[in-house]
Amino acid sequence: MSATTVKSARVVRWRISLVLAVTLFVNYLDRNNLALALPRIARDFGWSDREVGAHGEWLLGAFFLSYALSNMLLSPLAERFGPKRSVIAAIAASSLFTILSAPLGQSLSALIVLRLLLGFGEGVHIPMLSAITSRWFEPHERSRANAIWGAGIILAVASAPLVIIPLIQAVGWRIAFAVLGTVGMLVSLPLVWLFVEDEPHQQHSARELVDDAPEANYKRDWRFWLITLGGALNAFCAFGMLNWLPTYFNRAKGIDFERLGYPLAIVFTAGIVGIALMAYLGDKLQRRALLASIGFAIAGVFVHIASSANVLWLLVLCFAIAVFFQSAYGAQEYALVQRLLPSNRVGAGTGLYNGLSILFGGVGGSLIPGSIVAVTGSFDAAIFSIVVGALLAAFVMLVLARALRY
Repeated sequence: MSATTVKSARVVRWRISLVLAVTLFVNYLDRNNLALALPRIARDFGWSDREVGAHGEWLLGAFFLSYALSNMLLSPLAERFGPKRSVIAAIAASSLFTILSAPLGQSLSALIVLRLLLGFGEGVHIPMLSAITSRWFEPHERSRANAIWGAGIILAVASAPLVIIPLIQAVGWRIAFAVLGTVGMLVSLPLVWLFVEDEPHQQHSARELVDDAPEANYKRDWRFWLITLGGALNAFCAFGMLNWLPTYFNRAKGIDFERLGYPLAIVFTAGIVGIALMAYLGDKLQRRALLASIGFAIAGVFVHIASSANVLWLLVLCFAIAVFFQSAYGAQEYALVQRLLPSNRVGAGTGLYNGLSILFGGVGGSLIPGSIVAVTGSFDAAIFSIVVGALLAAFVMLVLARALRY
């Protein structure tokens, strides 16, 4: 193969990671719009604090339940159907159900049904991105390759308050949902269609270059189940903060809804810096699980400090530090999973991992904090559950670090 061909292939594959980042950026705006709109939905429906906890846990948890099941049930089929075509189908479905929230989201029951459909429609998105990455990139590059499209998630989380909250203020939350869904149709679909391929055209793709590839029975590898437990705890912490932080800032810390944008944007922007640095360190040091363990421990400490802060700048700083260090896991997550999967089962295996992580962690991150608020009326008690989750995750990843041999 000529030097020019090799250089061209390198450009193409990093460009693919960037395109996948755009699709996740738009996808996460669709996914997280409800968490940001929840204070306005609660006001429109006249909910009390306890009702916000009781109804909000089901609104937020419905998505993660169907999303988890979709990951596990549909990912093996999607991998056979083709990663690219499956990503296109997932984008179309998630965009459509987001748009339908405008005319149909007139009641709590209708919103729950739409969230269930949204989760089911986009469930195979990330497993197929993992499959594409494993086919285009060698193992020593995968933290960075995964982190590029993973940065789309963090960028969406960081910018969503600055985009969605003013949009809701201007046109209302229903029309805002329709606008966001339309962006997916007009931006993400053409990009994937034009610039993404399932794997390199050459005979030897990155997945064929690994001499010590895992055997097909990865479900018998206890390390796979250990990282799945770590993923569930990470999802609990990540989605617990993502889903409840806007309402926590508004209800517990007294920050007006229209002033939520910049504090939340600063908090989640720290994750962009974190995932870039931690991905570089993960590929360089090849100590991915250990980095994740340290990150979880520090994140848990700073979330605890933040819960007792009453000054806005200190509150924002502590949560920003927590998000920065928790991103250590996000930067290593799929590189660790891909390492434990056979080359022809990366999509299905990632779907199983992602589905179980979301089923227990994502649903738990929605229901457990919401249930705590519903029972106690205390948002601070709900946030403390995230501290516990982060410290447990730190222990699990430390055990995994000892089990893996780099």
